[in-house]
Amino acid sequence: MARPVAVITDTEELDPAPGVQLLADGGFEVRVVNSRDPERIAAAAHDAVALVVGYARVDAALLDRLPGVRIVATMSAGHDMVDTAEAARRGIWVTNLPHAATEDVAVHALASSLSLTRRLPQADAVVRSGGWNEDFAEVPRRASEMTLGLVGFGRIARTFARLAAPVFGRITAYDPHAGDADGPEGVERLGLDELVEQADILSLHTPSTPATRGMADAALFARMRPGGLLVNVSRGDLVDPGALLDALDSGHLAGAALDVFPVEPPAPDDRLRTHPRLQLSPHSAFLTDTSLRAYILEPARNVLAWWTTGRPHTPVVVPDAQADGSQPASLRQGAPA
Repeated sequence: MARPVAVITDTEELDPAPGVQLLADGGFEVRVVNSRDPERIAAAAHDAVALVVGYARVDAALLDRLPGVRIVATMSAGHDMVDTAEAARRGIWVTNLPHAATEDVAVHALASSLSLTRRLPQADAVVRSGGWNEDFAEVPRRASEMTLGLVGFGRIARTFARLAAPVFGRITAYDPHAGDADGPEGVERLGLDELVEQADILSLHTPSTPATRGMADAALFARMRPGGLLVNVSRGDLVDPGALLDALDSGHLAGAALDVFPVEPPAPDDRLRTHPRLQLSPHSAFLTDTSLRAYILEPARNVLAWWTTGRPHTPVVVPDAQADGSQPASLRQGAPA
């Protein structure tokens, strides 16, 4: 009997070898297509049952060309690259990685917040240009007198809140989907308008959805306190870049830290690359030696769990026909012993 086929796409900075080995040991034929090009993906995965994707778009047009695919496993906590409604309609599982880099992204958000608070980019620029402390016009605020506001209160934001609690004087959070008891003690739950108006640092931790795209716009920035700071380690399209640049140019916002961008990478002449009050990182908040292993191994483990038991470890789409966890007989018969 022919081995089932799994295709791994656009691994980019990840080494696919451990995931390839894990799937091969589990009985799969594995193909790697380090591309987001739907033509190349469709050619490689025409007979695949499993697709492991990074940022490659998996939409109805691609799925039309992959009739055998029964599971799409993402190499990220986010899964907005997959048309989940279309996957559910076709009876396809979709999985994500909710735990792979929780600590890493939370630490990055904390480091970004502290760097902005202490005006480290500006201090660095003064020294590099030959100046010293008398040339440093920035006067940082004391962190213990500042309010940190978290928009979204999922795993990463809750970990961030726990790490930040000894540093910042007050931590607030808004998340209509999280229960009041979720997260560490001492975090005040506020409405979005209240949180925006009271936060000295606004940190975004919400997925990209039709309701959240562009939420950080001119109106939101205008409601923030003068001298406020913005941190975004979530999704680039949450922020209106023109509105952010205007708020920085006017001085209403004192600074922002961006790990994600509306277009990645941003164009060489994009003002987001050069604004002096922006602290930037190349979508690397997740990046540690530990997370790099998890991002390739955990999707492979999701595929193997689905193939051998009928249910992956961390599904975000559960096909109605398999909601009880049962596996189609055709798969059970072909599963490795």
